[in-house]
Amino acid sequence: MNSIILLSVLGLGNLFLGFRRSNRLLLPVMMLILGGILTVNFLDWGSTQSFFNGMLTIDNFSVAFTGIVLLTALVLIPFSQKYVLDGEANLAEYYSLLLFSLVGAIMLVSYNHLLMLFLGIEILSVAMYVLAGSDKRNLRSNEAALKYFLMGAFFTGILLFGMALLYGATGTFVLSEISFAVQNPAPGFESLKPMLYIGMLLMLIGIGFKVSAAPFHFWTPDVYEGTPTFFAAFMSTIVKTAGFAAFLKLLVQAFPAANAQGIWLPTLTAMCVLTLLIGNVGAVAQTSIKRMLAYSSISHAGYLLIALVAYNGQLEGASANGILFYSLAYSVATVAAFGVVKLVADARQREDYNGLNGLAKTNPLLAFSLTVSMLSLAGIPLTGGFFGKFFVFSAAVENGYIGLVVFAVVMSMVSIYYYLRPIIAMYMRDTDATTNEVVPVTTFQAGALLLLAALTVLLGVLPGLVAGVL
Repeated sequence: MNSIILLSVLGLGNLFLGFRRSNRLLLPVMMLILGGILTVNFLDWGSTQSFFNGMLTIDNFSVAFTGIVLLTALVLIPFSQKYVLDGEANLAEYYSLLLFSLVGAIMLVSYNHLLMLFLGIEILSVAMYVLAGSDKRNLRSNEAALKYFLMGAFFTGILLFGMALLYGATGTFVLSEISFAVQNPAPGFESLKPMLYIGMLLMLIGIGFKVSAAPFHFWTPDVYEGTPTFFAAFMSTIVKTAGFAAFLKLLVQAFPAANAQGIWLPTLTAMCVLTLLIGNVGAVAQTSIKRMLAYSSISHAGYLLIALVAYNGQLEGASANGILFYSLAYSVATVAAFGVVKLVADARQREDYNGLNGLAKTNPLLAFSLTVSMLSLAGIPLTGGFFGKFFVFSAAVENGYIGLVVFAVVMSMVSIYYYLRPIIAMYMRDTDATTNEVVPVTTFQAGALLLLAALTVLLGVLPGLVAGVL
């Protein structure tokens, strides 16, 4: 709860820094805010606290996922330095919106009541709608914001309708009470089961949209492509991490396996297979790196869905630990990838693969960092991405989903093709008139890229530092 309060208060305070003539103070202040709140967050480790009559619960699960969300934001902020150097007039507002969106993300990983789930989604989403269209002079950014807002509003309505039906069937919004009502049916409950099942499916659809799961993924490539790269990175990592933590809590605490699995498990399995197929096959055909990363984001939603399919009925089990580790490894690698793409696009005004030609010669650090992130996203050994997939696949095999794991491994082999394309461009192709200049990289950004590469390798060499903490 301390993290939510601090983010809210400091987000408001940060707005007043926008009145200064120079915005150079904003970036270091943001780093201090996020670093301080990240430290404060882990002070709650090992304790369980409830707020608002049990609507929010701070426990090890919420602290761990809040830590990933805050760490991701912290390592992402250095790549907004161009806004500072260009004297962006609205930078204080952008940073405050990011802080407010983190409040929504923390609510998503801490909720025990469906109304808190809805509030968390809306706080996070509204900030993202605004930031997607922050480049007001760019038609693609305007289009991205409009698509995201319209489709987001539509799926929010579906989610709310599902919540209403669940309430009608069980008489409560509290997760544990929904579970109790399903496991201990009152007289006349049989006639309410269709309402329960439809509400359950509508909620799966609503949250599936938020995490870019197929077939509710259509917004993702266009929105990522049009959204300024810095905010697309935020959207791709923090929104997905918070969304899957919320997804896991919903399935484990509200939809118990004994009664509800026959309804949501086939739906979730179908979504998983479709997401893996569309994400990986779609990424192969892309020529824009941002669109490739968008389809990559869809495919990684598929891998995380495997852990949801294979969950063992506990919030502190193999599936929860798999999602936690995978989210951390994926977020670190994705921030590095988007960071390099942003730096290259700012300098060369290109977002296609050819814009990376010869980068290893002009900027060895950028090439190295992007290589490490691509290898991690592909699941190559000695990177965090390898153990992320290993833990998720292990949880699925333990629960008998061997066919699903085999299909996921095949899709992982497909992904190697499109993850190697940037590496080939950087190391095996020559520069031309548009790619022969050195991409400007500040010391701050270089340090962030080295830290991200080190974290990726550290997770691949010593996975026990994070694995099994829940």
